[in-house]
Amino acid sequence: QLFSTGITPVHINESAGGAAAAAGERKSLNIRFGEPTVELSDLMLFSRQMHTLLKSGVPIIRALAGLTESSQNPTLAKVIGQVREGLESGRELSFSMRAHPKVFSSFMVNMVRVGEMTGRLDEVFLRLYEFFAFEKKMREDIRAALRYPMIVIVALAAAMFIVNIFVIPAFAKMFASFKTQLPLMTRILIGTSEAFVSYWWLMLAAIIAAVVGFRLYTAAPKGRYAWDWLKLKLPV
Repeated sequence: QLFSTGITPVHINESAGGAAAAAGERKSLNIRFGEPTVELSDLMLFSRQMHTLLKSGVPIIRALAGLTESSQNPTLAKVIGQVREGLESGRELSFSMRAHPKVFSSFMVNMVRVGEMTGRLDEVFLRLYEFFAFEKKMREDIRAALRYPMIVIVALAAAMFIVNIFVIPAFAKMFASFKTQLPLMTRILIGTSEAFVSYWWLMLAAIIAAVVGFRLYTAAPKGRYAWDWLKLKLPV
């Protein structure tokens, strides 16, 4: 297998436990914890390494074989190995990558296709690295910007829950002893609290159903288009 990829070994030592034991250990970990997802950082590293190897004149099959062995993400390593097998069977790189849409997006596949057609595949991988780096930075900036508002919203939700479940009912009993009509705002607060206490399970089910329904709606092409159109119209 080494000779077929153009590598000539000069010294070979058997590892402790052998390759079969290492493969069995990786398999057991995957069964126990599930296969890890391929993150943007993994695609950044993959694109940067492919650019470096192709720029240095390393054949693409040998480059993929080396990345299969060196990848720290077992899911990406498995996918790269399957892409290499596709190349060895005569398929194009973009065609082999297209078979793994959960790892390689259509944008990445089409960029690689352009690189194959123009003969500038190494430059395309450099552009992909820069794009993934920019996208990763944008995601981190958005998370940092939303962190404080999310903490405030969670704190407000917890405060509303405590007030409606424990505080207002205690005051409602005291107000009931007055035998008089309370102000409108006070009656609204007491009514809201009674609804929370009596129908909290129904409200929780409605929230869960709304979240699930929204995710299913946006998972469909029509719903995703409508949601993206709405996001572009938001004032923020």
